[in-house]
Amino acid sequence: MTTFAPLLSARLSLTPKATLVGLLDGAWWPRSRDLAVELPALADALEGHYGRITRVTVNPTHWPVVPRKVSATGHTVHVGWFTEQDPDKMILLSYSVGRCDLLVIPPETQPASAARLMTAAALPGSILTADVLMSDEAATERRTRNSRSGEDAWETEGGAAPPPLRHPVVGARMIALPGNPRR
Repeated sequence: MTTFAPLLSARLSLTPKATLVGLLDGAWWPRSRDLAVELPALADALEGHYGRITRVTVNPTHWPVVPRKVSATGHTVHVGWFTEQDPDKMILLSYSVGRCDLLVIPPETQPASAARLMTAAALPGSILTADVLMSDEAATERRTRNSRSGEDAWETEGGAAPPPLRHPVVGARMIALPGNPRR
């Protein structure tokens, strides 16, 4: 069993209490792939919403080591793994509230992508799975990279975007004066 005093709070986004129930209860963005280090801060952060977290299940695909037990503040969290479980999802169990399903955002994710994922996973009533959210975000990242590389190619091939107007006039109209041809 590993003992750890969390130095940083968990990066967590939870679905607000609502009548709409979705497939996910929010998202968690750990700082590393060390479950023994990351899990205590998550369990502490969830205690106010879900009660004391006693059990967690993960898919071992993204976790190099899955400890059987992890010490959290004042209690032990039992950890299990299932290869059938979505690798991008973590299931947390509590005696008082029940189950909490979280999208797990990889630690190396860029902040903009993580923010989009955390927002999407916390939408009340969402029917998107963790796998679908991660696939959609990967597609968004690819489109962003492709559009940037297209702009870079345009600039290096001699093309350039028009310079911005120095003093744009909002709402003005061009009116041709009689006898004064446009130049």
